[in-house]
Amino acid sequence: MLRDLWGQAYEAMLHNRRRTTITIVGMAWGIATVVLLLAYGAGFGRAIEAIFAQWGTQLIGVFPGTTSEQAGGTKAGVPVRFTQDDVDRLWNTVPNLEHISPMMNKNISVANDLHTYTWPVNGYRAEILDILRLDIDSGRFFTDLDDQQRSHVAVIGSEAKTKLFSGQYAIGQRIRLNGISFTVIGVLKPKMQEGDDDVNRQVYVPFNTFGDIKDLKYLDGIWLNYRGDHMLVEQAIRNTMAASHNFRPSDHNAIFVANLMEQLKQFRMITIALQVLLLFIGALTLGIAGIGLMNIMLVAVQQRTREIGIEKALGARKRHILVQFLAEALVITGVGGAIGIALAYAVSIGVGRITFYSALASNAEAADIQLLISPMIVVVATTILIVVGMVSGMIPAIKAANLNPIEALRYE
Repeated sequence: MLRDLWGQAYEAMLHNRRRTTITIVGMAWGIATVVLLLAYGAGFGRAIEAIFAQWGTQLIGVFPGTTSEQAGGTKAGVPVRFTQDDVDRLWNTVPNLEHISPMMNKNISVANDLHTYTWPVNGYRAEILDILRLDIDSGRFFTDLDDQQRSHVAVIGSEAKTKLFSGQYAIGQRIRLNGISFTVIGVLKPKMQEGDDDVNRQVYVPFNTFGDIKDLKYLDGIWLNYRGDHMLVEQAIRNTMAASHNFRPSDHNAIFVANLMEQLKQFRMITIALQVLLLFIGALTLGIAGIGLMNIMLVAVQQRTREIGIEKALGARKRHILVQFLAEALVITGVGGAIGIALAYAVSIGVGRITFYSALASNAEAADIQLLISPMIVVVATTILIVVGMVSGMIPAIKAANLNPIEALRYE
């Protein structure tokens, strides 16, 4: 019986090819819109993740500030100064740390025989390579031994290499930092760089060696990476530094904590809100296509009123008529959905990469939006499609099933 009902639905679709085709196109357009909007939202989220991933997400920077709350007998407005003891103290008390490094920084003269620039020069431990995810393009990074021996070696950014040496091989070349000679031992791969940002003009030297440039008594900051919950690590840092420097852990002006995971969490909330909005817009678009399907099926019920009366007179039950028209609606929905999903895949492949962050920054192609359709997106879109198809087909099917057979036979 079910096979006969499905066969009747198929024959009815063939009999009204133009109407069926138009309806299928509408459903295909609706489902393609849903899939592409969801793919765009997911691509936006991946782009944000890529921007943060270049530095690592489980990364925290700690920088000295000035107290703004009274603690005990100490008045507010006292500057906090970091020392190397603070690095050891954090390493021994804060749980789940993987690497930690003190930071020294100063804008100084960077020169060779042909050029002279004023760029940021940084003093770090060798662990900074893993903390900041610095990728070596050529040569090597300095080691703990270089740091212990106060070796005059330097690792330079990609833009620094271009400006100083143009197309020449930089490894082994000599540069002068504040007039002190250093040997270039490594060149970094480029990071994403906005406008005149100096991220790729940075120069890195061993921490102890930096003592020839600037007094190491007070640190400019501390960088670390970790495992586990970012808020627990941040709170442990604030508690440790507060106990060491006599300020309240709640005083966020005493030390500044750059918690990249917390910033990423905020961007993720924005991404989720965008995806919900795009899903709502896509569902409305598909709903409009569903209304078109409902209207077409109501017309079909009206045109086939006499046929329905004959079927009921021959013994067809309400559920048989209901399944007959619902089957026709679901077949149209299924065919339109399959075509729409295939169309969405074709569009995503054809569009490829949509310019996003690379419009603002160089070396930022990885942070552009790609319309990558995941299985989850297909599942969500298909679920919406099924709901729309069921609702759009059920109303005309119920109307057809409830027709009075006598009145239906009299219908002209």
